[in-house]
Amino acid sequence: LAEGVTVYAVTHQGSARAALLPQDARLHVVPCDAAELAALPELIPEKADAFFHFAWAHTIGPGRNDMPAQIENIRYTIAACRAAAQLGCQVFIGAGSQAEYGRVEGVLTAQTPCFPENGYGMAKLCAGQMSRTEAAALGMDHVWARILSVYGPHDGPNTMISATIQKLLAGQCPDLTAGEQKWDYLYSADAADALYRMACHGRSGAVYPVGSGTARPLREYIETLRDAIDLALPLGLGKIPYGPQQVMFLQADITQLAADTGFAPRTAFVDGIRATIAWAKTQKQTN
Repeated sequence: LAEGVTVYAVTHQGSARAALLPQDARLHVVPCDAAELAALPELIPEKADAFFHFAWAHTIGPGRNDMPAQIENIRYTIAACRAAAQLGCQVFIGAGSQAEYGRVEGVLTAQTPCFPENGYGMAKLCAGQMSRTEAAALGMDHVWARILSVYGPHDGPNTMISATIQKLLAGQCPDLTAGEQKWDYLYSADAADALYRMACHGRSGAVYPVGSGTARPLREYIETLRDAIDLALPLGLGKIPYGPQQVMFLQADITQLAADTGFAPRTAFVDGIRATIAWAKTQKQTN
């Protein structure tokens, strides 16, 4: 919207977040479940230039290994690709995940081998590959973003960042791992900028890892978060053991993304987390 683009925001039926979308003459909300995406061209009255596919069910908890549900997500991705072509889109941008890689010691690039360890990662990998082939057959460019860890206002309540903010704002001590794993966090506005640039300038067929391009111990992020709320609050670092499939190193190589699109992260974690906390406080007051 800030770029002057007309936006059709496709939401699932009964979406609570749809009410949070900004009021703008160029923003049109289109309720349409993922299972009904074939009908989307009938619901949007004009041609479109780019299709961003973010819809995905069962992204957390046991649902990640609900294989039939994850297979449905692949089917929905192909349906989205076909709907995009019918709408006249020149490019299809898909939201993949670092889960496609599995556990990797080095920095993540498009060439890093993928060995996903859960159904979610397996399905994202398959959806990216299948939709790339489908887009080519339909004469449409295809760009796949393998997104690492994004945080910011409007994030879901069950992420580590969101849950820790909620605990600390309530004056409680959050139970955490030791925080030795090195992580790459990207502010949501920067992630949106990266995805928009992919639509405008991304190379067709490209896979772009999306992150800040830097990694720090998770403990440092958590301490920065805590300090932005109250320096005196305790942290339960080490109270939770690492899981059997804990990823200990996560960092995106954004060199190719920067070269192709001009993307560069603009928001330091200390600034992004303050904005996220400020938003969380407004939610607390509202609730």
